[in-house]
Amino acid sequence: MQWHIKRFSELDTITLFQIMKARVDVFVVEQACPYPELDDIDHHLDTYHIYAQQDGVITAYARTYRKGIRTCAIGRVLVHEKHRGVGLASQLMNRTIELASTYKEARDIFLSAQTQLLSFYQGLGFHAIGKSYLEDGIAHQDMVLKHK
Repeated sequence: MQWHIKRFSELDTITLFQIMKARVDVFVVEQACPYPELDDIDHHLDTYHIYAQQDGVITAYARTYRKGIRTCAIGRVLVHEKHRGVGLASQLMNRTIELASTYKEARDIFLSAQTQLLSFYQGLGFHAIGKSYLEDGIAHQDMVLKHK
């Protein structure tokens, strides 16, 4: 399995397609949640795509981006269903947190977690903020990791 960190402009068309397919497969099809999965954040200059690939399949993926002067965010975190339960999510998040921590002046890392994954993110040091809410019919909780 090979890990990659790339900006949108560095992604070749096949890899971009594989990432989009993985995101739609998990967030739209698997979770039965029709919503506009692709957004303009994907191609911002400050957005990085972190992913693992094995035999032409995206096995794990996340993106990180600047959300404000002092905040960056992690989102679209996924592990392909055939590769779950072997520690890929922790590897992915540790790599993504490390990368997010390099954003100049950013003190906090923000994410919107599906509530069934709260303990996983808490284990990585994230803390819940505010109240839980429904996003596209799925319960979510905003979380933050203070890193500076």
